[in-house]
Amino acid sequence: MNFTAFERNLQGTGASRRLRISGKVPGIVFGAGAPQMVELDHNALYFALKKEAFHSSILEMELGETKQRVLLRDFQMHPWKQQVLHVDFQRVDETTRIRKKVPLHFSGEENSVAVKTDKCLVAHVSTEVEIECLATALPEFIPVDLAGLVKGQSLHASDLVLPEGIKIVKHGKNNPVIVAATAPKIEEEVAPVEAVPAKKGAAKKVAAKTPAAKTPAAKK
Repeated sequence: MNFTAFERNLQGTGASRRLRISGKVPGIVFGAGAPQMVELDHNALYFALKKEAFHSSILEMELGETKQRVLLRDFQMHPWKQQVLHVDFQRVDETTRIRKKVPLHFSGEENSVAVKTDKCLVAHVSTEVEIECLATALPEFIPVDLAGLVKGQSLHASDLVLPEGIKIVKHGKNNPVIVAATAPKIEEEVAPVEAVPAKKGAAKKVAAKTPAAKTPAAKK
């Protein structure tokens, strides 16, 4: 993906505020050389951030008469406005090794035995994974084929088919679960309790034990 940036000379809180009022976003480009202050058109950046590829692929930044390969590293949004406040990019080349979270794209779930035959519920425990690789080998996403999923099966990080030169960063977890297929819970129907009819003799005894109401004596 391509985008355009412009050199930014003024720094500081006041300069950044005036820049935002004019419809621009302050940013910085670091790595592989001296940091460089830049500014971008707000609306163009706002809609670019809605695209998945803008977050997980190498971008080509046009800055003046030069083109640089960069990677989106961070951005800040206003607490309640739909406004981008700041953005960070990292320069990359053929030797840059990075760690980056990339999305998982699931497919084939509806054709699996787990869903089609056993009516299982498929839980996507993770929708992205962090990987380590050369910047030039960064994939836009990692495909996950669920066509062979069966009831009770779980897919772990080790089951993902990764391109050559890419490894998953597990952060201390041995083999985290990515997808799990579980059978749906069947609610048991509880039969209504029928009232037990009382015995005829019991009703008579109760009536016999109940004292009759006394009739008040007539006044003379």
